[in-house]
Amino acid sequence: MLCKEKNKLIAEYSLKDMTKTIGVSEYKPLEQIPAELKGSLPTIEELEDELKGAIRTEE
Repeated sequence: MLCKEKNKLIAEYSLKDMTKTIGVSEYKPLEQIPAELKGSLPTIEELEDELKGAIRTEE
């Protein structure tokens, strides 16, 4: 589960029916993508489009 902000309560509520332990953490994205990863990762726009499509499918 990816979240914009760290919120342990929301993460625990969202995953309460799961049987495995979860960890909640914060991360800071790199300012620049390392050269060896460029082109192999989706762009922010591609990720947003994918998430929007998944939300529409659930509705």
